[in-house]
Amino acid sequence: MKTSKTQVPDNDKLNDLAKNTVDAESEFLTTNQGLRINDDVNSLKAGERGATLLEDFQLREKITHFDHERIPERIVHARGSAAHGYFELSESMSKYTKAKFLQTPGTRTPVFTRFSTVAGSRGSTDLARDVRGFAVKFYTEEGNFDLVGNNMPVFFIQDAIKFPDLIHAVKPEPNNEIPQAASAHDTFWDFVSLTPESMHMIMWAMSDRAIPRSLRMMEGFGVHTFRFVNENNKSVFVKFHWKPVLGIHSVAWDEAQKISGKDADFHRRDLWEAIESGNFPEWNFGVQIVEEQDEFKFDFDILDPTKLIPEEIVPVQIIGKMVLNRNPENFFAETEQVAFHPGHVVSGIDFSNDPLLQGRLFSYTDTQLSRLGGPNFHEIPINRPTAPVHNNQRDGHMRQTINSGQSSYHPNTTGGGCPFQAKASEGGFVSYNERIDARKVRARSQSFFDHFSQATLFFNSQSEAEKNHIVDAFRFELGKLKVAAIRERVVGMLTKVDKNLAAKVAMGLGIGVPEPEKFLNQNFPADGNPIDFQSIDAKPELKISKALSMAGTVKDTIKTRQIAILAASGVDGDSLGAMKKALEDAGAQTKVIASHLGFIVSENGKQIKVDQSFLTAASVVFDAVYVPDGAKSAAALKDEADAIHFINEAYKHCKAIAASGAGVEFIDATDVRYKPSGENKADKNPDTNGVLINRDVKEFINAIAQHRFWEREKTGKVPA
Repeated sequence: MKTSKTQVPDNDKLNDLAKNTVDAESEFLTTNQGLRINDDVNSLKAGERGATLLEDFQLREKITHFDHERIPERIVHARGSAAHGYFELSESMSKYTKAKFLQTPGTRTPVFTRFSTVAGSRGSTDLARDVRGFAVKFYTEEGNFDLVGNNMPVFFIQDAIKFPDLIHAVKPEPNNEIPQAASAHDTFWDFVSLTPESMHMIMWAMSDRAIPRSLRMMEGFGVHTFRFVNENNKSVFVKFHWKPVLGIHSVAWDEAQKISGKDADFHRRDLWEAIESGNFPEWNFGVQIVEEQDEFKFDFDILDPTKLIPEEIVPVQIIGKMVLNRNPENFFAETEQVAFHPGHVVSGIDFSNDPLLQGRLFSYTDTQLSRLGGPNFHEIPINRPTAPVHNNQRDGHMRQTINSGQSSYHPNTTGGGCPFQAKASEGGFVSYNERIDARKVRARSQSFFDHFSQATLFFNSQSEAEKNHIVDAFRFELGKLKVAAIRERVVGMLTKVDKNLAAKVAMGLGIGVPEPEKFLNQNFPADGNPIDFQSIDAKPELKISKALSMAGTVKDTIKTRQIAILAASGVDGDSLGAMKKALEDAGAQTKVIASHLGFIVSENGKQIKVDQSFLTAASVVFDAVYVPDGAKSAAALKDEADAIHFINEAYKHCKAIAASGAGVEFIDATDVRYKPSGENKADKNPDTNGVLINRDVKEFINAIAQHRFWEREKTGKVPA
C-alpha cells in the first residue's frame, strides 16, 4: 500500500521535528492538539456579561500551560515579603454579609499579608517600576478568606484568557532573557500598543504609584468586583480597599534606579525593620457598596477590571484596620510557601462575573499544584485554616494529615454519615442564586469597550509634578524600544487619553504625533486576522477624582522616616543632640553619617557614635538630611566629596534639608539653592522650598512630613 505525500513530512519538516523547533511565522494560532483558534481574545461565557464556562478547553489549556511554566518559583509575584498581624473590625457589615468575621465590632482575625513585585524573579530589585501585589490571608473561624489584590485598583486586561500573553510580553524576552524586572522593552509595549484596554492601567504603571517609598506607604485594592450576601440571601456588589495610615508616598524614578544598586532589598528591609522596631504598619480597610439595582447606573461597567469606581461617586466606607506586628520566623516556610487563591472565600462573600476574576478562580489552584508539589499544599502550616477541616480527600504527594476510619466518601453509613453537609443556616456555603439565561459566546459586552475615559480621568486628576513624572516615564520606557512602529502606536494611543500628554511624550522621543485612526480598527498585523481595536469614545461626567492623586495624601507624620545627620569631629554636640532627640520623639529614625565608622568627637570633647560612613551610606535611602552646627565639622564636610554629593542628590530628589549655624557654610559649598529670606526667624511662614536654614525644629519636622518638594524640579537639575 502506497503512502500519500500528505502523510509523509518532507525532509525539512522532519529535521525541524527532530530538533523540536517550531517556525511560528505565517502560521495559524492553534491549541496544543493543533486545533485552529478562531478567537484568542475572549473566554467562553454564558452571555456577554455572564460567567466563564468550565467547558472552555481553550482557556483551561492556555492557562494550565502558563501556570506550569516555572518550577518552583512563582511565575508572577516571585519576589515578595510578608508579615503576620490581625484585622480588627470597627463597623458591622451584617446588613450586607453573613461573613462571621465582619459581624461584631472589635472582632480580631489573624492575617498573613504578602507584598510582591509582579514581573521580576526572586532575585530582582524591590524598586522596579511595577505593580505591587497586596495579598491578605484572613484566618477566620469559618475558614480562610484570601483577598488577593494589588496596589493599583485596575488591571491591564479584561479577560483572563489574555493573562499569559500579558505576562509573556512583560517578562524578559525569550530569545535572550533580557531585561529583568523591567517593562521598558519591545515585547511589552508591542502588546500594549495592540491592546487598547490596557491604557488605563498603563497610566497607573507609568505614574509614581509604580515606585512606592515603602510597602507600608501604598494602597491596596481587591481590583475585582465581588459580592456580599447577607442572611436573607440579598446581594450587593463590593470593592475592597486598603488605605495606609502613613499615607501614600513614592520615590523619584532616578532615585529608584539608584536604590536598586545601593540596596535591592530596600522595601523588604524597610518592612522587616519597621516591625522589629515596634513601628507596626497599619491600613484602614474600606469597602465600596453598590446595590444590585444600581449595577447599570454608571457610565462604565462595574464588572470591567480595567475600570474603577471613583470615590466621589461611591465613597469608601472604612470598616476596620489591619496591623502587621510580627515578622515570619522562616522566610521559605512562610513567605515562599504561602498559597493565596481568590477562590478561598467564606459564606457571605461571593463572586461577580468579572471575566478576569473568573479565570483566576481556575488558575490559582492549578499553579499551586505545580509550585508546591501537589494537592496537599493547604496542609503546609502557613496555609492551614484555623477552622477545623473535615473532608473526604485522602493521600496525594506530601500528605500530612493521618485520617482514621474506613470512610472517605459521601454519602456513607460506614462512618456514621460523617462528615455531614452543612445547611446554609449552619454556615454552609451557598453560591448566590444569580439568574443566568444566555447563549454560549466568545465575546465581550459592549459596555467593556470604553478603553480611554478612565485613563483620561486618572491623568487629569494628577498634580502637575505627577503629570510630569508620567511624561518622563513614557519617554524613558518608549525610549528603550528598538522598533519605531511600536513607539508610534503607543504615542498614537496616548492621543486618545490626552493630546497634550501625547505631544510631550512625542517631543521627548523626537517623533511627530501619530493619528491613532491609522491603525485603530484596522487589520494588524497584515495576516488577515483583525486585532480587536473596538473602542467607544465615552464622555463621563466626572472629570477629576482627588483620590487618584497622591498630592492630597496624609502629610502630618514623620513616623519611621529615615533622617541622615551629616557630621565630622568638631560638631556642636548640643545642636546634633537636640535635633536627633526631637526627630526621634516625633517617631523618625536618625543615622549619624561621617567619613569613617566608629566615633567622632564633639566641640566639647564628647564621643558621638557614627552609624554609617559615606562609603556605605546613600542619600537615596533617607527621607531628609540635617547638617548641625560646628565650624570644624562644616569645614571637614566641605572637603568630603561624598558629603557634597550626598546633599546635592538629596536636593535633586526634592527632600527636606536643614542646617544650623556653621552647617550653613557647608550647604553653601554645595549646589543647594535656598532663599535668603529663610534665615529670618521672624518670618512665620517662609517659602523655604524644603531647605530650612537656621529654622525651628518643628518646621523641619513639618517639612519632612510633606514628603517631597517637587517644585524644585522646575528650577533645573543639579549635578548628582
